[in-house]
Order: sequence, then C-alpha cells, then structure tokens
Amino acid sequence: MTRILLALIAGGLFGAGLFISGKTDTTKVQGWLDVFGNWDPTLAFVMGGAILPMAVAWLLTNGRKPIVGGEFPTPPEPKLGRNLVLGSVLFGVGWGLAGLCPGPAVASLSYGGTSGWVFFAAMVAGMALAPLARAQLDSAVPAE
Repeated sequence: MTRILLALIAGGLFGAGLFISGKTDTTKVQGWLDVFGNWDPTLAFVMGGAILPMAVAWLLTNGRKPIVGGEFPTPPEPKLGRNLVLGSVLFGVGWGLAGLCPGPAVASLSYGGTSGWVFFAAMVAGMALAPLARAQLDSAVPAE
C-alpha cells in the first residue's frame, strides 16, 4: 500500500510539474523545438531543473536501496545501436509534430479535449505495435 501511495504522490507531483512548467502546452513545446524560427528557450530551464537534480540523485543511489521496491536498475550499456537511433528519431519526430511526449500527453488528458485523447490513443497503439515492428525489423536485419 505504501508503494502505491508513494507512486500516486510522485505521479501527481510529476504531472503538476509538467503542467506548471508548460510542457503540456503543445505550442510552447513546438516553440522550444523551433530553433531556426520563433524560438522559445524557456523550457531549457525546465529541462536543466530536471536533469541536474536527477544526475545528483543517480550518483547518490550507488550502494543504496530504494525505500520501497527491490533494487535500483543498473545503468544501461552506453552503446549506440540501431534500436536507440531509430527510437530516438521516432520519438523526436513525434514530439516535434505533436508537441507532446508520453508524460505530458497523460498529464494533459484532463483538459486536452478530443485531440489529446486522439494523441493518447495513437501513442498507446504505437507502444503496442512497437514490439511487433521491432521483431520484424530484427528478423530482416539483426541488430548489432
């Protein structure tokens, strides 16, 4: 029960932070990505405000255990491969076109109107189809 309560609190804080920072506003996000046009640099402070404390938190987890749950995940292999590049490109294209990524998409469901739900449905469909597409791709050309 404690784990569920902590997850609820963390998720609520995360969603509130996305809303307050403007990351659920698609025009603000697209303005951040439009570096050659009418660029809006304010989300850089949001990202810096998230990345810096998280980097410190990861450094402090070494040799510790989570309050609830099993173990902290091991750091991923720092290998640049086809799956990472393809996934990053697809994520970036989707983020640039729609102005939303998964976290802000879920946070904006309560006020995003029909377009928010359409995006969410497409996102869930993409997540469901991704393993099938990856299996197809891996069978055609094995990843290194």
